[in-house]
Amino acid sequence: MTVLLPDAIWRHRPGLDGLLTALGAAEGKARFVGGAVRDALLGLAVNDLDIATSLDPHDVVDRLKAAGIKAVPTGIDHGTITAVLPDGPVEITTLRRDVSTDGRRATIAYTDDWREDAARRDFTINALYADPLSGAISDYFDGLADLEARRLRFIGDAGARIAEDHLRILRYFRFLARYGDNEVDSSAYNACVAAANSLMALSRERIADELMKLLGVAAPVHALRLMVEGGILRPVLPEVTMAGVDRVEALLAREAASGIDGSALRRLAALLPADAALADQVGARLKLSNRARKRLMVALEPGVADETPRALAYRIGVEGAVDRLLLDAGRALDALEALAGWTPPVLPIGGGALITRGLQPGPDVAKALQEVQRLWVAEDFPDDARVAALADQTVSKFQRARQ
Repeated sequence: MTVLLPDAIWRHRPGLDGLLTALGAAEGKARFVGGAVRDALLGLAVNDLDIATSLDPHDVVDRLKAAGIKAVPTGIDHGTITAVLPDGPVEITTLRRDVSTDGRRATIAYTDDWREDAARRDFTINALYADPLSGAISDYFDGLADLEARRLRFIGDAGARIAEDHLRILRYFRFLARYGDNEVDSSAYNACVAAANSLMALSRERIADELMKLLGVAAPVHALRLMVEGGILRPVLPEVTMAGVDRVEALLAREAASGIDGSALRRLAALLPADAALADQVGARLKLSNRARKRLMVALEPGVADETPRALAYRIGVEGAVDRLLLDAGRALDALEALAGWTPPVLPIGGGALITRGLQPGPDVAKALQEVQRLWVAEDFPDDARVAALADQTVSKFQRARQ
């Protein structure tokens, strides 16, 4: 029985019909491939659209230009052209076969054999092609059966696939977390464990990208446990232990109970020991952005005793406060209610107002203003009238101290 790609909004994106016509889809020269086909068959939203084609990449560029479609040669040396459509980019890649690989990059040759192109992909569920017009699925390695069973299998020998691209180790666990049924293919898992040290040959940016994608899925805990048990992350992130996975599991439950969207970066903070300096080192090692590193550090810095949620948010920002409150398993979740829709206010008084009240210009002004702010925060940000009273009280206190 022929399996057909279900109809969906993404198949009617503006400009897509013109792109398919330009690529000769009616003559069998272009098919949807990979994630779009996989996710469409699972009834999931399709965000990224990839097209495989038997056309030479330079021919693709010429055809797109002739059709008035912007073509960006994002990876032309490896056969990939990006078509810019009104609703976003579409990647078009010429059918390929691997000539040689070193675990990080491959030397490829073009082919017109769809099965040969499928054979170089990682998992059977990612090697599904769909005719854009009829929707007919081409399945060369029983990917449809695996998709139905939520079974994750490498194409061919797992060890050989990993040797071609070491990143497939991390991709295996990410895809297991998102698409697998948690029944692990022992040959695939053993191959990942055996090759774990090869992760050291990868750029830290690629490792970070896969790790953050894994932490961003709905249920990453089982995959993380398998990774720790097998020593997968030990070569590149020895700080990650089973205790960290337990913290991630607790965090997931708190995110769900509070109705707050999960955050991969927050989950990374849970995965690491509660040490801000160490978190910054890990962030630097993974080449995370300065903002991401700062968020990790803020999430794991020691707290202030008896600090209210709003006082915390005023001091470190709402995002940081939400991270801290969710990561603190001993803190009641209703503490988060105080931050819902709340924006930290600005102290409605400045040093000039204290001088007007009689405080002498000089170092005391800054100190007195800090005291007013401390009292204002301690009283949960009262109105301007109360701030004026606090200012009067503080100025009097400093004046008495100077007498």
